Amino acid sequence: MLIGEYHHTLDEKNRLIIPSSFRQAISREEDGCIITRGLDRSLLFYPFSEWQSLGNKLKNLSINRSDVRAFLRILFSGAHPVQPDHQGRIIIPQPLKEFASIKEKVVIIGLINKIEIWDEDLWSEYYQHKKDNYEQIAETIMDLGI
Repeated sequence: MLIGEYHHTLDEKNRLIIPSSFRQAISREEDGCIITRGLDRSLLFYPFSEWQSLGNKLKNLSINRSDVRAFLRILFSGAHPVQPDHQGRIIIPQPLKEFASIKEKVVIIGLINKIEIWDEDLWSEYYQHKKDNYEQIAETIMDLGI
């Protein structure tokens, strides 16, 4: 399970060190990983098996709906295969770096089966805005039967 929050710095070659606890989980992925556009100006980083699982679910959506077509186009057109190097670094493709407004400082967040990558300032803004509503959000989520 991918959990936790880690702060790192992007180097001059757009390389990002994946935290060691996450590397253990993704090192079992023979086919590498996928990085793509996320939500709220974040990036999503999937172990390949999780990406395939997501794709299998999404392929059942009806492309007759314009919102479905738009979502699929944006998500999949931004997808890039990445393979962590021997030091656990990945390269953030320039278009994704621009999409997420990543400058230098980055926050890496574990989200159970995937990782989110944020520009540190954007994460701080998002967190400050949402943390005050955490209990209200939790009540809504718990009402879903989880």
